[in-house]
Amino acid sequence: MASTVATKKLAALPYALLLLSWTAAVCTAHNITAILEGYPEYSQYNSYLTQTKVCDEINDHETVTCLVLDNAAMSALVAKRPLAAIKNALRLLTLLDYFDPVKLHALPSGSTLSTTLLQTTGNAAGNLGAVNVTDLRGGRVGFASTSPGSKFDCTYAKSIQQIPYNLSVLAVSAPIVFPGLLDAPTAASSNLTGLLEKAGCKNFARLLVTSGVLKIFQDAMGKGLTLFAPNDDAFKAPGSPDLNSLSSAELVTLLQYHAIPSYTPKASLKSVAGRLTTLASSAAGKYDLSVVSHGDDVSLDTGVDSSRIASTVLDDTPVCILTVSNILLPSELFGAAPSPAPTPSATPVEAPTLAPAPSAKAPSTKSHKKHHSPPAPPTSSPDVAPSDAPSAAADKAEVKASSSSTMQIWTLATVAAVVLATSAMASLP
Repeated sequence: MASTVATKKLAALPYALLLLSWTAAVCTAHNITAILEGYPEYSQYNSYLTQTKVCDEINDHETVTCLVLDNAAMSALVAKRPLAAIKNALRLLTLLDYFDPVKLHALPSGSTLSTTLLQTTGNAAGNLGAVNVTDLRGGRVGFASTSPGSKFDCTYAKSIQQIPYNLSVLAVSAPIVFPGLLDAPTAASSNLTGLLEKAGCKNFARLLVTSGVLKIFQDAMGKGLTLFAPNDDAFKAPGSPDLNSLSSAELVTLLQYHAIPSYTPKASLKSVAGRLTTLASSAAGKYDLSVVSHGDDVSLDTGVDSSRIASTVLDDTPVCILTVSNILLPSELFGAAPSPAPTPSATPVEAPTLAPAPSAKAPSTKSHKKHHSPPAPPTSSPDVAPSDAPSAAADKAEVKASSSSTMQIWTLATVAAVVLATSAMASLP
């Protein structure tokens, strides 16, 4: 009997470990915009994190340090600049490493390079997407671009909050810049067909022009547009529909189905809950999409087929162009995906007598049922820092104060998980 009880308790152990790991995962998740809501002096920075969707990129990384600007510094940065330029500046202020005040004052050799979100985009030449972090004289720490001659105008001011060792939020005095960082072209000046052709989506670009949908997309760019462009291989894939069989109205609807009326880059798609409304959505049909993400892989499910997001062609707030591996087929035009076959019954059933097979050839299983769509819409070297910097002892106190509540929550949650798991095991017969 004792052996049976021990076996049952051992069997329960994996569930206890699962509960503990779930608790740890919950406690280490972070939401940068939620954290900054409690600090009105950084409201502009927080607002632009949301407008540019950089907040989703920050939340998507397990380890990150945010260098935050107060409202005065942020106002100077954004003055008469497009969102695309502001997004680049915010990405360069986001370090993909954990730096709390104590670590800043204990840098190996007094200096280090840190990769930023800007580097991950592939749009920064050389190592311009990295930041030089240096412990300056007078107890100050500075941040500068790797561009030759860059000065440490951006210096550490104070700690805002830490979630060891996942997220650190630090206030700094000024943005980090280098020549050309804030000169990003606006999406309105982009040649959509040229970008699509260069990305290997020539067939899709041609259809946009001949159908008149290109004008619809251009008109939508000012308010926000995300375009899912099938590459040329998608049009030649087995089972892809014969677009020549579609009416003009149906083709327009199909092309509009490949766009959503909002700026939603790949990192933001991962956090989408529910279904996405497309430009084809109307009273005549939902024409919506669902998002399925596994790690860094993101796919779009139409109900008929699934298409993986392959690459980013353009990410210029408020316009984003992503390539997809398959043509997106709405169920309103091509019918819903077939239901899975029922599970065979355990009891054998006598098969019915089959009727004679008709002489006509059965339709191919690859063909798609077609429905009528709504009519097509009208086309229409480091500087010497000031000596009034906070001391290292004060920095340690800041880290302790800013992270104590987080650690208390983590500790309480962990203890609760242990108690629950132990109780579950002890209650076994």
